Amino acid sequence: MAGLSQRFDGKVAIVCGASRGMGLSVATLLAERGATVVISSRKAAALEDAARCINEASPGRAVAIPAHAGRTEDLEALVDRTLERHGRIDMLVYNAGTSPGYGPVLDASVDGWTKAFQINVLGAFTLAQRAVRGWMGEHGGAIVNVASLGGLQPRPHVGVYNTTKAALIMLTRQLAKELGERGIRVNAVAPGLVKTDFSAALWQDEERLEMVLRENPLHRLGLPEEVAEAVVFLLSDAAGFINGHTVVIDGGAGNSR
Repeated sequence: MAGLSQRFDGKVAIVCGASRGMGLSVATLLAERGATVVISSRKAAALEDAARCINEASPGRAVAIPAHAGRTEDLEALVDRTLERHGRIDMLVYNAGTSPGYGPVLDASVDGWTKAFQINVLGAFTLAQRAVRGWMGEHGGAIVNVASLGGLQPRPHVGVYNTTKAALIMLTRQLAKELGERGIRVNAVAPGLVKTDFSAALWQDEERLEMVLRENPLHRLGLPEEVAEAVVFLLSDAAGFINGHTVVIDGGAGNSR
């Protein structure tokens, strides 16, 4: 039997947090495989640059629509504008995220907790809710949330971030349970330390980097492109019977704790 397709011709995807790093890698790969990608992030200039890069390789495949992941009205408008322009939304990738700071969890402020939950959890909920009500509820689709290895196991100094990512993983499982009968699959990925601008404070610290590499059986950091391959697989027909799961992409680091 021929392998199930990982092509996306005629399909439309929204990728949040796509101006750089893992989100940009996901959007680029989806476009290469035939999808129209609506990319979104807070900074319009960086987003336009990202769309230009995608379109250089896959002409006409990328559209930039700025949206702040911490603002409900922005995410709702992102879905509405995508439907107005393209008439459908087949896939969602929620890659937006923030961390309120580095230190003990009890030192975090209420404002920090609120901002982290708003962006890391409620943003994913808002995007899914609007897309399901606007298109996916009747036509099906696939959703992938970008969580973190920290959402599965505690680590010092990033407790607020890890707690919100744990909540995102549970949201993923809950949505999968509720939306499966409507033909919508919902999964997550949980990357370990990946070499992106977002995580630069961790891998640019030589002492911490040495510790991370020592704990990782592969003795290296992950790459955005490696996460993108897993996300795109989960969105594809090849993953048609995978629902409600979190794929860990960490080089085996989680096995050492």
